Amino acid sequence: MSADDCDGRIAEAEAGWAKAAAQAGTELRELTEIGEVTALADRFTEIWGSSVPMMSGELLRAMSKAGSYVVGAYADGQLIGGCVAFHEAPRVRALHSHIAGVLPGRVGRGVGYALKLHQRAWALHRGIAAIEWTYDPLVARNAYFNIAKLGARPVEYLTNFYGRMNDAINGFDDSDRVLVRWDLLSPAAVAACTGRALPVVSPSERAARVALPADIEAMRAGGHAEARAWRVRVRDGLQPLLSQGWRVAGFDRTAGYHLEPPTPMGHRP
Repeated sequence: MSADDCDGRIAEAEAGWAKAAAQAGTELRELTEIGEVTALADRFTEIWGSSVPMMSGELLRAMSKAGSYVVGAYADGQLIGGCVAFHEAPRVRALHSHIAGVLPGRVGRGVGYALKLHQRAWALHRGIAAIEWTYDPLVARNAYFNIAKLGARPVEYLTNFYGRMNDAINGFDDSDRVLVRWDLLSPAAVAACTGRALPVVSPSERAARVALPADIEAMRAGGHAEARAWRVRVRDGLQPLLSQGWRVAGFDRTAGYHLEPPTPMGHRP
């Protein structure tokens, strides 16, 4: 990519997050001072309903000083959420987004979308072409957001990745996660970040589907046994396929994950 093309992509990305933030009625800014990062650490603990801190202000201060991504989201002068990411190995040239969240009353208003677009612009400005993060594969709204709205793609299933977390969001179940990779200059990512609809991929004859419950979070709040059964069902469906090279081609709120088999050598998907 030429220098002019690179500058154009960065300018487009900057305009995209600024528009998304305005539509969400939020201000996004990098945090550096101890009071700011401590407030963000406290906000994360509040969002997750955890009995122990999710991150400490001291750690966030050090991460910010070291050049990591530490950003807060504000609305009406109140810190309503944020996002933290750090750099992966130099040879990978990717950013790992560790935690992102907004207060429950602000969910569904576009704050999370604005944060991801801001993170994309921040990464591109530093010559980073991909962002990776993990999410709970059972949470349908997060799967839809990551795959159908942003154009990120699951690449690995991680069994009980964080161990038992025992907070209001994760309950008392294993913390299985899916690692997704967001190639920031892919056609899907560019479309997602410029407001264009992502193309819908029609399932092939060999396509597989892995369904999800409509609302696993409500299920966890009402009865852990059924939630754990779904955990095993989704794990048994996704883990072997991803490990065998199947690719997630899309996500549907009703049908769940749409996976396609590995492409034979010499053929494009």
